[in-house]
Amino acid sequence: MRGNAIINSKNAGNTGLQLLAATPDLHPPSLRRRPSAVPQRPPKMSSFSCWVLPAALLTLLCCPGSAEKAFEVYIWPEQVVVESSRSLEVNCSTNCAQPESGGLETSLTKTLLASQARWCQFLISDISQDTVLLCHFTCLGEQQSKNATISVYHPPKQVILKLQPTSVTIGNPFTIECSVPGVAPLESLTLTLLRGRETLYNQTFEGATVVPQEAVATLNVTAHREDGHHNFSCQAELDLRSRGGGIVRSISEPQVLEVYEPMQDNQMIIIVTVVSVLLFLFVTSVLLCFVFGQHWHQKRTGGETEAQRG
Repeated sequence: MRGNAIINSKNAGNTGLQLLAATPDLHPPSLRRRPSAVPQRPPKMSSFSCWVLPAALLTLLCCPGSAEKAFEVYIWPEQVVVESSRSLEVNCSTNCAQPESGGLETSLTKTLLASQARWCQFLISDISQDTVLLCHFTCLGEQQSKNATISVYHPPKQVILKLQPTSVTIGNPFTIECSVPGVAPLESLTLTLLRGRETLYNQTFEGATVVPQEAVATLNVTAHREDGHHNFSCQAELDLRSRGGGIVRSISEPQVLEVYEPMQDNQMIIIVTVVSVLLFLFVTSVLLCFVFGQHWHQKRTGGETEAQRG
């Protein structure tokens, strides 16, 4: 019985092995574990991954509001120059999705042209002085603002050029004077005296006053022969680029200088002599005409008297 039991155990074991061998593999070929000659090691975690995650968690714990981006306010234009008494359109806007309030603060006259939740447009009228505009919005209880600078200028509308004297002998001095009334700002003005296209003189000015004033440039020059072949002019240039504007230019009417050759002493004596002789002959002829006229009148009057007596 024991021998049979042992034999049966062996037979049972063989049968189990046969069943195991006959059982089909339920795993797909790609997931079957294949023997490898080299033992595989678990992948290592990089040093970058080790500190990025703790740093991100620390940032979120220490600064919970950093993920929220602060809203901003915009104004256009931010810097501009405007001619005196003119108007300007100004736009205020924000990137806040739902601002609670907003507007524009200024001491000048303003008119609301159009508006929506995130922007508004104003017309600033009769700008007569330098000023600062303040655009503001409130979002989630926080207020932000943005400034804009407006500069006022008075253009050189009239440029006047004078030559004193207007006729001169070669070698003698004459004066070129250029004047521009009511211009501002003076520190941005340059007056250029020109002979044809040649620059004779540049005049700049100092002072930060915004009150319009008269600007004058004067140049004393010795007359040359070529001065009579060119026109003289004056150009006024107001450079407003540093204030957010452009360049304003005006030019005067051209002026002509009459230039004469110097006369020699002998020629002067001859001219004076000829003029004196001509003047003497003219006076003599006038006197003779007067004397003969009186004599003829008396003779005629006497003849008529004798005829009446006869």
